[in-house]
Amino acid sequence: MPAITASMVAELRAKTDAPMMECKKALTEAAGDMDKAEELLRVKLGSKASKAASRVTAEGIVAAFIDGSGASKAGALIELNCETDFVSKNDDFLAFGKALAEMVAKQAPADVMALAALTIDGVTVDARRSALIGKIGENLTIRRFKRFAGDAKLVSYLHGTRIGVMVEYVGDDVAAKDVAMHVAAMKPVSLSSAEVPADLIEKERNVAAGKAAEDAKAAELAGKPAQSAEIVARRIEGSVQKFLKEVSLYNQTFVKNDKQTVAQMLEAANTTIKGFTMFVMGQGIEKKTDDFAAEVAAQVAAAKAQ
Repeated sequence: MPAITASMVAELRAKTDAPMMECKKALTEAAGDMDKAEELLRVKLGSKASKAASRVTAEGIVAAFIDGSGASKAGALIELNCETDFVSKNDDFLAFGKALAEMVAKQAPADVMALAALTIDGVTVDARRSALIGKIGENLTIRRFKRFAGDAKLVSYLHGTRIGVMVEYVGDDVAAKDVAMHVAAMKPVSLSSAEVPADLIEKERNVAAGKAAEDAKAAELAGKPAQSAEIVARRIEGSVQKFLKEVSLYNQTFVKNDKQTVAQMLEAANTTIKGFTMFVMGQGIEKKTDDFAAEVAAQVAAAKAQ
């Protein structure tokens, strides 16, 4: 009998949306035959969950949990997705998200697959998710999570259920909470300018260079003298430095006091931020938009072609 690999289980799960253990059992029974295993699952589990699996989950929630019971603080942010905003307000869906955040904080799964294999109320997380799909009638996916653990204190801030922030800090609790709210509002990408990812800096530099090139073309058409290469280079670098200040937490103007930066506020409060993470629900997910007119036109064209 061929070995049943994790990639085979993942492939079958993607096709059927069945729990991982059920996928492994079906593959074992089918001696590794993917088509036969899929058929076995369809017979055993029905088609409701598998039909839902193909639908885009661009709505959902961000949930947070902080466990202060141990010597070291542990916390978690998690994003749980569904198909519609209506379901994102469902009590069962919300409770599932909160339970998952607590499990991540307390049990430290390595990744989403490991989380799915943990047990909740006597069944696996993945089985509970599949049961919710059947109950609610929409596809549900655990998209991502971030666990925090260590000596630093933790504070979280949720803006509704769509933005979640976790801050690791040493010092004043109120100042740290203010930083969490600031992050949700201003969306910095790093603590300091030095930590801004290189790809973002390069992208901003390219944008600035493109603007300089457009300005040079406009000046040429207007019969004005071109700026020297040195001046253009200074303009581009100035734009980059402005960008770095705008996206780094310490350099941003504090939302609750426009007379000071976040760094100045923290210094006054004798507080140090060790790190922060922000989840924005659905960020990066391509949400499907239905074009009814185009769909009808396509159907008419297909009918004429027959």
